[in-house]
Amino acid sequence: MDRHIKAPLTDEDAKSLKAGDYVYITGTIYTARDAAHLRMHEALGRNEPLPFEMAHNIIYYMGPSPAREGRPIGSAGPTTASRMDKYAPGLLDLGLKGMIGKGKRSDAVKEAIVRNNAVYFAAVGGAGALLSKSITASEIVAYDDLGTEAIRRLEVENFPVIVVIDAEGRDLYEKAIEEYCER
Repeated sequence: MDRHIKAPLTDEDAKSLKAGDYVYITGTIYTARDAAHLRMHEALGRNEPLPFEMAHNIIYYMGPSPAREGRPIGSAGPTTASRMDKYAPGLLDLGLKGMIGKGKRSDAVKEAIVRNNAVYFAAVGGAGALLSKSITASEIVAYDDLGTEAIRRLEVENFPVIVVIDAEGRDLYEKAIEEYCER
């Protein structure tokens, strides 16, 4: 089913999404990769505020290439989500509603998704140039010394993703494997 949603993500929208849904996101999302996640984890350990509010937001696991002239961002493809698995449950418990990446997630992340009525989306790997066309603005909001791994606020319009793990814990990857094995 094709769905159009706004970001930040409401509880109702997160709960209504089902594994396998094609979703087009419009609104504000944030980028963060390995180094930024480590810094946020360390900040939480020191009881310091995070660079942006987690509640209802979506993190895109992406580090862009430099922007071409006249564009807000360069190629913007997803990175492997499992590299953030040790940090994701804590961020989900702080209210993070969505994550965008590629690849499978750990059982701990799946449990945190269900516990917090959140969702994991996949963006198509290798399609970074195409995905960047849905990004209308990009601004570094924290950790600019990390270069491409700095946290950015992105404005997106009809950013295409697929629901992989929904708020009820249904996992599109596992379902596809089961269906393949049944054949």
